[in-house]
Amino acid sequence: MNAEESRKLTLRRIVIAFVPLVALIGMIVLGVTVFGRDVGDGPSQISLVFATALAAVLAGVAGRVPWSVLEQGITSSIAKAGVSIMILFLIGMLSGAWMIGGVVPTLICYGVKIMNPHLFLVCACIICAIVSLLTGTSWTTVATIGVALLGIGTALGVPAPWSAGAIISGAYFGDKLSPLSDTTILASSSTGTDLFVHIKYMLFTTIPSMTLTLIIFLVSGFFLVDASAVDVQTFSEGLSHAFHVSPWTLLVPVATGALIALRLPSLAVLFISALLGGVSAVVLQGDVLLSVVGEKLPSAVGYYKALMTTFFTSTHIATGSEVLDRLVTTRGMSGMLTTVWLILCAVSFGGVMYAGGMLRTIADVALACVRGLAGLVGATAFTGAVMNVATGDQYISILITADMFRDAYRGKGLESRLLSRTIEDSSTVTSVLVPWNTCAMAQSTSLGVATVAYLPFCFFNLISPFMSVIVAAIGWKIVRPPISGSKGQASP
Repeated sequence: MNAEESRKLTLRRIVIAFVPLVALIGMIVLGVTVFGRDVGDGPSQISLVFATALAAVLAGVAGRVPWSVLEQGITSSIAKAGVSIMILFLIGMLSGAWMIGGVVPTLICYGVKIMNPHLFLVCACIICAIVSLLTGTSWTTVATIGVALLGIGTALGVPAPWSAGAIISGAYFGDKLSPLSDTTILASSSTGTDLFVHIKYMLFTTIPSMTLTLIIFLVSGFFLVDASAVDVQTFSEGLSHAFHVSPWTLLVPVATGALIALRLPSLAVLFISALLGGVSAVVLQGDVLLSVVGEKLPSAVGYYKALMTTFFTSTHIATGSEVLDRLVTTRGMSGMLTTVWLILCAVSFGGVMYAGGMLRTIADVALACVRGLAGLVGATAFTGAVMNVATGDQYISILITADMFRDAYRGKGLESRLLSRTIEDSSTVTSVLVPWNTCAMAQSTSLGVATVAYLPFCFFNLISPFMSVIVAAIGWKIVRPPISGSKGQASP
């Protein structure tokens, strides 16, 4: 085989790998243009199905990959998304229980009295960062305290996309640095890096990224919010009229915090917390709970019916204010079905792309463009972000990126902690910026804010990949292990 034939084969591989990805992005953009905010209700799913079919045809016909291999790729990807899907269902259950149980309304009423409108974005970001750092999960942070903070921001006159950006920025900062986080553990273990070495090394890129993020939110808060136009009193009275606002409801988030401190799995924490919200609804919000199903007289059957309705479907509470009515509306488990549909389509696309060898080709193209240390880190960050687009799941993105670049870092004599940090700076934080990624779907569904709406304001997530490249270019804390047997150097 001559060089020209080899080059043609390489170009063939590149075309096969990138055509489905480009087609998907093109169809998603077209869907957004035509359907607007409703693109996630079906058009995105169909786009993913078409892109999956295209990838399967190219892999089978041009790449000669057996159908059984592609099918196994889909099965494997869906299996890995199983826990994420169950978490989404429990988040739907929890959101309904915490709202009807009076937990979220109470947090909002107390929060609007304490927070300064101009400092809300900074405070929301810091609060979510602390909670996520302690819990190790951005999903639970956003689904609980994040929902309450979004309501507080609405009451204070802060646009929902900005609030969502602050909440998500903080949640992913904490998730990224927490030793309890599954992504932190996965990134360190998949690269062979000690967990706490990995966390300490991330500080050199994560702290500067967060500092810039807080400065942006601080400055923006003074220009974004007109404090004189905020009618906090009316907002609080509307919630107090519709719900029984009581400090007793705060026992639910306190108990949730205790469960997290005991390091129970996320599934267990969310389920128990949802049940506690249901208890609060029965004990403290009885009339509100019964109104969900139109019952007026208390009865065991009425409470059971209302509680189950709160858990599995949408609820609407009349507050006398259109803004408040939208805020306290919940969707329950059934409200997550569209998101689950999108997840299944997204991971199926990723499964075919992986099984067909297309993701490997994309990484090879990135490696071919590498020039120097900053180029290698930039290629890693780019690949991590592209894998989030292509696979629709951050865990798959982390594993694939680690696998593809492990030998390249070793070959250049670079420490594994540089690879693990770069993966976190890209795969972990950019996952929430891709509309069909499991992370983005979870956060947008929990907050009720579309990914394309909050994306421009997730400053921490946007800055982190670039900060990783900048720090590498500067050479700050980049250590090359001594080469075994070199003169004047000790063997590792």
